[in-house]
Amino acid sequence: MLKKRAEEIENGTDLKELVENMFETMHNAQGIGLAAPQIGKSIRLFVIDGAALEEEDMMDFKRVFVNPVILEEFDEEWAFEEGCLSIPTIRENVSRNSKLKIKYLDENWNEHEEEFDGMKARIIQHEYDHIEGILFIDHLSSFKKRLLKGKLTNISKGNVSVDYRMKFPLRK
Repeated sequence: MLKKRAEEIENGTDLKELVENMFETMHNAQGIGLAAPQIGKSIRLFVIDGAALEEEDMMDFKRVFVNPVILEEFDEEWAFEEGCLSIPTIRENVSRNSKLKIKYLDENWNEHEEEFDGMKARIIQHEYDHIEGILFIDHLSSFKKRLLKGKLTNISKGNVSVDYRMKFPLRK
């Protein structure tokens, strides 16, 4: 599911309980973002709460993004170490544009068009990638992926220790 482009959500769908559950799941795992495909739902939805970063400009950055569309990514690229709840124990530098413009609906179906920069833009890009079927490791070089192959294989087999529940594909 993580490698598949998620489906649009029908306008007016009641998302209240799902959104609440996603925030709770994300907070319990000490995450700052969570996309629906990460919890087994192939829909275009992600939630973000930057308060865990304990940076002043992130304390009020709590959003729900429904059917988002990144309109533009711009300004210089910058590398920063990213991690992901779906790929625990791996953290690597990923280069992303420092600014973006995005159109999205919130959980009440109100439309927004906003620009974000810095860490806010990075978190949005990371979560947006999830609804596009892209993982942060897909941004790494072939060489770096080869170096991580053993760790990634162990994670895919469930040989990883985390403080939250994970689902793994059934193996024959």
